Amino acid sequence: MSDANSRNSLRHSSQTSRRRIQEPGSPGRLSSQQPIRRQNWAGKSPKEILALYTPGKASPFKVLEVLIALFNTLHTALEKTVSHKTRHERAQFLRRFFRDLHVKAKFKTVPDPRNLGHKHIRAMVQVWRQEQLAPATIQTYLSFLRGLAMWMGKHGFVRGPDFYGLTLEEYERHEYAQRDKGWAAHGIDIDALIAKVSEYDCYVGASLQLSAAMGLRRKESVQFRPFQSVVPFEETGLPLEKKEADRYVRIKGKGGRVRHIPLDRPARVAAVETAQQLVSSQDAHMGNPNRSLKQNMRRYDYVLTKFGITFRDKGVTGHGLRHEVMIGYFGELSGALPPVRGGGPLPSDVNRAARLTVSELAGHSRIRAAGAYLG
Repeated sequence: MSDANSRNSLRHSSQTSRRRIQEPGSPGRLSSQQPIRRQNWAGKSPKEILALYTPGKASPFKVLEVLIALFNTLHTALEKTVSHKTRHERAQFLRRFFRDLHVKAKFKTVPDPRNLGHKHIRAMVQVWRQEQLAPATIQTYLSFLRGLAMWMGKHGFVRGPDFYGLTLEEYERHEYAQRDKGWAAHGIDIDALIAKVSEYDCYVGASLQLSAAMGLRRKESVQFRPFQSVVPFEETGLPLEKKEADRYVRIKGKGGRVRHIPLDRPARVAAVETAQQLVSSQDAHMGNPNRSLKQNMRRYDYVLTKFGITFRDKGVTGHGLRHEVMIGYFGELSGALPPVRGGGPLPSDVNRAARLTVSELAGHSRIRAAGAYLG
C-alpha cells in the first residue's frame, strides 16, 4: 500500500472526534518506547485498529500504547499538532497514571483505558492531593486525561477539579506573581554577570544579552537567528501608526505566535550586533554550531548553574531576566513600580495600557498574562 493510502486510512472519523482530520505519518514511532507499527494496521481506521485489542484480553498498557501511537500528536482543544516536548510529557504521564492506579491508588487491576471511570480519576486526584502537587501540575494532568478521553470519543468525560473533590485553593492557578523574580531584586549586577558568562561561553553570554534586552525566553534566545530574525518595519505587517523603529526583531514564540520587537534602544541594537558578530553565516542561529538544539539548551542550563543562576543559589533562574525586562518596561510606560516591587495603585487606564503593552512584548495574547511578571 502507498504511503498516501496508509495516511488516509488513519484519518479520524467525524463520529469519534470533533477535531480536524489528523494524518499521523507513522503511528507507533513517536518515541522509542512505543510499539512499532504492525502490518495488521494497514488499511484500517483508528476505530478498527482499536477493535483489534479486545477489552479484558489485551493488556491495558498495550491498548494505551496503541492510543498514544495513533493520537498523541493531537492538541487537546485546538486544531493543530503539539510539540515533541508535550507529546513526550503526555505519554510519560499516561503510562505513569495507569501504573499508579495499582501502585498508589491500590486498585487490584488496572482498567483498560477505554473503561477508565470517574472512580479511577477521583482516586488518583486524592493521591495528588496527598503528594501536595501544585495547582498548575494538577491542571496539566487533568488536561492530559481530557486528551485521552477525546482520543476515545468521550468528549466532556473528564470534569473539573472540584468534581473530584479538590478545593479552589488546591487547583486554582496563581497567575499573578507572588514575588519579584527579576535579577536586580536579588542583588545581581546583570551586566557584570553576563560579561563573565560571555568570557566563559560566548554563545550563552550572547543569548543572555538578548534576553536582558528584549525579554526573550530561553529557547527563543538560543534559536534566535541574528541576521534572518531582523526585518525592516515594512515586513512586520504592523500598521504605520505603530511604527517605533526602522528595524524590528521577529520572534516566533510559544504556540507559533509571532511578535515583533522594535530595535529602538541601544541595548537591543547592541545585543543583536553582538549576536551577529558570533555567528558564521547569514542563516545561523545563536547556539554553538557544533551542537544540536538539544545540546545547546543543555549547555545553556549548565552554564547558568555554573555561575549560580539557580533558585537554590541566588533565588532566581535564567527566566528571571525576562521578568526583569517586563518589570522595567512597565515602569517606563506607567512611570511607577509594579505591585510585585511595591508599587501602589495606578489610574485604571494607565495600568491597563501598560499591562497590555507588556503582554504584547512578552508574546502573550491576554492582558492578564502580564500579572505573571508584575503581580
